Amino acid sequence: MSGQTIISKIALGTVQFGLPYGISNTGGQTPLAEAKAILTLARSAGIQTLDTAIAYGNSEATLGALDVCGWQVITKLPEMPVTGEAAVKDWVKTQLDGSLSRLGLASVYGLLLHRPAQLNGPDGATLYRALLEEREKGRVAKIGISIYGPDELNQLPNTMGLDIVQAPFNILDQRMATSGWIARLQESDCELHVRSIFLQGLLLMQAAARPAYFSRWNALWESWESWLREARLTPLQACLRHALNTPGIAKVVLGVDNAAHLADILAAADGPPPLPTPGLAIEDPQLLNPALWNRS
Repeated sequence: MSGQTIISKIALGTVQFGLPYGISNTGGQTPLAEAKAILTLARSAGIQTLDTAIAYGNSEATLGALDVCGWQVITKLPEMPVTGEAAVKDWVKTQLDGSLSRLGLASVYGLLLHRPAQLNGPDGATLYRALLEEREKGRVAKIGISIYGPDELNQLPNTMGLDIVQAPFNILDQRMATSGWIARLQESDCELHVRSIFLQGLLLMQAAARPAYFSRWNALWESWESWLREARLTPLQACLRHALNTPGIAKVVLGVDNAAHLADILAAADGPPPLPTPGLAIEDPQLLNPALWNRS
């Protein structure tokens, strides 16, 4: 796969534009001027997709201030607080109205649900129809969900077709592949967008900087570091090339703190894919789910 094709698979995550985010983030929220520099470099490199959400602080407003016309923008709805057919449809419309206003756009490429479990609830069918209606109106090109793991896909009604699924995926977290869901989504023409390829920066940390919570997996870290030495790859190169070269993945969502960080990513992304990573895949949610870190 050519370098330009690889770069076009990157979607720029913009949570840092609205919130201080990530275990390895020491700089806080990205300033507006730096966000502009990031977008300028991303566009010139061939990146076409931006990922944001209503829940990402003022990320949407920041993007709107920077003029994102011409980008493929994906945003996400928060948890739905209302019930009843009329209320649900009005809520979806109002939330999307707000996103489009903040973004300065007439439509977005993707509208995802941050809480897809609500599709299984009593108002799930109405919520799904509301998303379909927005797609039919042309205000949304594709609808989908953001998940924490493949089990959430197993629970969805078969009648609810999706255009995009966003899920975590990295060298340690290969559940989307081992569950068979990468292949199933590809067969149904549903785009898979993967995030957390650095596990919020944890996979890029030096051993000395890794918080004490993660010492219970020291054997895994030793295997990871040994494999990196054998593969002659930096952690950044390994994480990027593994995700970008995995068949069936349409986009790899990457968040950056500054333009220099993005430049490092662009330089590291292009290169031969790494060899298989035997013994590194794990399914322990205490490691794979950042929401559980330091809670046990």
